[in-house]
Amino acid sequence: MPFATGKPPRLTRRRALVGGAAVLSVPLVTAIAPASSRAEDQFPTPADMLNVGTMQVSFDEDFSTLDVSAWGPGTRWIAHTPWAGDFGGARFANPGERSPFRIVDGKLRIEAKRDPEGDWQSGLLASVDPDGNGFSQQYGYFEMRAQLPEGPGVWPAFWLIGKDRSKATAEIDIFEFYGDKPDGYSSVVHVWHRDGRHYSRFHRNAVFVEAMPGAFHTYGVKVDPDWIRFYFDREFLWKTETQPEHRQPLYILLNLALVDGPTKSATPDPSHMIVDYVRAYRLD
Repeated sequence: MPFATGKPPRLTRRRALVGGAAVLSVPLVTAIAPASSRAEDQFPTPADMLNVGTMQVSFDEDFSTLDVSAWGPGTRWIAHTPWAGDFGGARFANPGERSPFRIVDGKLRIEAKRDPEGDWQSGLLASVDPDGNGFSQQYGYFEMRAQLPEGPGVWPAFWLIGKDRSKATAEIDIFEFYGDKPDGYSSVVHVWHRDGRHYSRFHRNAVFVEAMPGAFHTYGVKVDPDWIRFYFDREFLWKTETQPEHRQPLYILLNLALVDGPTKSATPDPSHMIVDYVRAYRLD
């Protein structure tokens, strides 16, 4: 099933900002292609090895505190996608009395739970606001260290979006973990064109046969003009060619969503994603 590695609600309907107005677009979905089968794209070369010691930190969120608002401006994070395109089977809640965000022992805890009315809520963070204010970076290495929730229905993710969405949306899903497929996670590269065309490359990373999703691991991607390279615990996994649409500033999103389907009824209530840090590095 090709949609199993992407974000299903966003395959069928998206809220785009065109000319400053919000419109719903329904793209013509083309086949999602697998990662390149060329051996040189699957097995590391010296150029694929990761050395953060040669990079400069450009964004460092250690979650000793959390600077978040619903929509900004002036906070490091907002609690929704900047284009107001929430997705999945849980409402992304604002900070406040029912906030899904807590700082516990110097780490961020994002909680998915049913609210007093019986509806699921959870949390998302984005590093730019609807006006484009905030952190974004063209090229570099982006990394998160986190513990993932386990159980059916959970759908945590760490991803990047291109800042210019006027002609296409450039997306890099560093990881998407589905709790009902616990042996690994998916990494996906998308370009969603405004005329309905859809470019996509994906790779299934079966890392949790040995490792455990509930333990702390690092999830990273390095983007340069030629390649998008993916890493788990700073070990190379795979790479795919950088598309023209990805050669622009990219901003950060992380979330704990729920799959909007039958498995949601069996999702542990509450479920938690614990984030130790989010960092970005410049390549120069």
